[in-house]
Amino acid sequence: MKGFRAFLLRGNLVDLAVAVVIGVAFNAVVQALVANIITPLISAIVGKPNFGYLTVTVGHGVISYGLFLNALIEFAIIAAVVYFLIVAPVAKVLAFAERKKAATQRACPECLSQIPVQATRCMYCTMVVPPPGTAAAG
Repeated sequence: MKGFRAFLLRGNLVDLAVAVVIGVAFNAVVQALVANIITPLISAIVGKPNFGYLTVTVGHGVISYGLFLNALIEFAIIAAVVYFLIVAPVAKVLAFAERKKAATQRACPECLSQIPVQATRCMYCTMVVPPPGTAAAG
């Protein structure tokens, strides 16, 4: 029982559980956005919000390809919402953070490793580096 408790309380498992719960809650928010805002906008533009009535009869079977179209359109809308509301903004924030980080480091003229801008000696090759803004004597 002690090993099972240790397994349950490991950091990765708890993080995964939190991620799943947040994912389910986020799914509900995105589904509500699609069902209550985006789909009515599409129906106002196109005129038909539901293609579920589209069917083809083959022999004695009925193929409801309209339901597939509904699912395909919903997937495309959800993918677009996730991309434009989450992926693109997060990518911009990460790029901004990387730019800020790049301004605090410079390349060592000897080994080309990234070192702090104010460093006077490279922490990798131990070469004495000139102050920032001056050319290295070569």
